[in-house]
Formats: sequence, structure tokens, C-alpha cells
Amino acid sequence: MHAVWTKALARRTSDPEGAITVARTLVEAVCKHILNGLGISYGPKDDLPKLYGLVAGGLKLAPDQHRDVPIKAILGGAMSLVNGLGTLRNRFSDAHADEPSTEERSRVRPSPRHASLAVNVAGAVATFLVETYQVRGKV
Repeated sequence: MHAVWTKALARRTSDPEGAITVARTLVEAVCKHILNGLGISYGPKDDLPKLYGLVAGGLKLAPDQHRDVPIKAILGGAMSLVNGLGTLRNRFSDAHADEPSTEERSRVRPSPRHASLAVNVAGAVATFLVETYQVRGKV
């Protein structure tokens, strides 16, 4: 996972589309690692929001598993960030071929700042999941 993180950081300015792809891959890899460690099954075609939801449930990070409003808000925000990261990767990364278009204009390309946002979000979420797994997952 460290190699994936390093790759995402390195691509932010030189290859924003690739950085977004790798950022999403980082969160997916962390989710699958944790799910395997917790013995929670997932499907081979489960998308990132589904994987994250399973991890959140397994680590007691789902907003509906908490009563404190600020904690619920932060955990809900983390879910929104993961959903946004998946969508960003699907629309603005190099993971998919450009859609054929009859128009003369090409699709919008992400800038380095968009890539930095995606990479930083992925790093924060991945770190939070790993730290929580280290504390709760092996208990």
C-alpha cells in the first residue's frame, strides 16, 4: 500500500488523471485488506462505496452506529468523500477511455490541484481506516 501511496503523490502534478486513478486504488486496496483481515466477504465487482460501507460497518465507523452528532457528521462526510472519489475517478481519471463525441470539444481534464485534493482525501481516509483497524479490528 505504501507503493500505491507514493505513486499517487508522485503523479499529482505530472499526471493528474493517473494520480486520481491511483488515489482511488489506494482506498480500494485498504478496504479489501481490512475486509480480508476482518473475515468479511465482498464480491469481485463490488464498487468502492460498497467496499467502504462494509469496512465502515465492520469497524463501527458507519454514521448510524454512533449517537454523537459531530461523530456522525464526520463519519458521514468520510462516506461522501469516498463516494466522490469513486465518481471523480470514473469521470476524470485515465481509468476509462474517452467517450466518443460528435462535438468538437474534448472532455474536461483535471488539474494538479484536483489531483492533489483526490490524493489527499484518499490518504486521509486510508490512514484513518488503517489506524482504526489497528485499534479495533484485531480486538
